[in-house]
Amino acid sequence: MSNAIAHILNNDCPHCLEGKVFKEKNIFFNIGFPKMNPYCSHCQFKFEKEPGYFFGAMYVNYGLTVAQGIATYFIAQFFFKETFDLRIIPIIAVVIVTMASFNIRFSRLLWIYMFKNYSI
Repeated sequence: MSNAIAHILNNDCPHCLEGKVFKEKNIFFNIGFPKMNPYCSHCQFKFEKEPGYFFGAMYVNYGLTVAQGIATYFIAQFFFKETFDLRIIPIIAVVIVTMASFNIRFSRLLWIYMFKNYSI
């Protein structure tokens, strides 16, 4: 399991673990919509199995975003006197917008790794 997480964070191909899924080598800090390779450069594994394959990754992205928003709220609430201060909302928004590019890439990689063929 820890190897899979390391390969996901390294943007490795789920089939051969050599090629890259995204054209950008670093999935952490990129601006803009991600550009995926259609096939692995090493083993020619096709990343998008069918049209609409990554619709499920949107749900993973939503879950990541909600978890980050809740975690940001619980961390930020210690810096304010009231239980729910409206100044927390812009802080949560900044965190969500900042992490959006990473979340898109990470959720797609998670989706590919969840549905790869493990019997090989």
